[in-house]
Amino acid sequence: MTSDSKIFVGLRSTRSKPSLLREKNGPRCQWDGCDRDGSHRAPVGADAEGLYLLFCEGHLREYIKGYNFAPKLSDPVVARYQKEAAKGSRPTWGTLVHEATEIPLPSTTRSGTAKTLNTRKNAARSQAARVVSQLRKLKVLEARAFETLGLTWEARPDEIRTRYKQRLKMHHPDVNQGDRTSEECLQATIEAYKILKLNGFC
Repeated sequence: MTSDSKIFVGLRSTRSKPSLLREKNGPRCQWDGCDRDGSHRAPVGADAEGLYLLFCEGHLREYIKGYNFAPKLSDPVVARYQKEAAKGSRPTWGTLVHEATEIPLPSTTRSGTAKTLNTRKNAARSQAARVVSQLRKLKVLEARAFETLGLTWEARPDEIRTRYKQRLKMHHPDVNQGDRTSEECLQATIEAYKILKLNGFC
């Protein structure tokens, strides 16, 4: 049987074709001059709670851009808030960065990897070697100056000054009735202090 048979000639589809120009039954966009569907709601304002305007998606965005979400505030206050919100309302200050005087060692907590343990050992060794290299050897006069004042080379500047003042009072000629040995000790103390001061120990 072919499609041009007499049986099929009289048959017609009862289903009507959808009209391309069928009118839409939904609400229209309430923007002036817009004929699109208004499927998106937008609030009317502060004094009309529960009332909404209907817009299409494009006009909804335009409406929200100019909508005042704080109607109780005056225009200058809103303008200042918008300006601060654009750049952030809190002032910013620079951060003070202290440079580390020593290289921090890796964590001292034990971990399971041999690589971490070796890294920790090598870092400790290199830091100890750096400390030793920074300590310069005392010259002969500097060592004698510390010995004269009765101090070690690790003495702080304030300890050196205190010991110097103590020895001045101890060996002053007025205290020792002009004793020659006391005068020699006084002279040695003054010379020792001068040497240490010139070399930056105090």
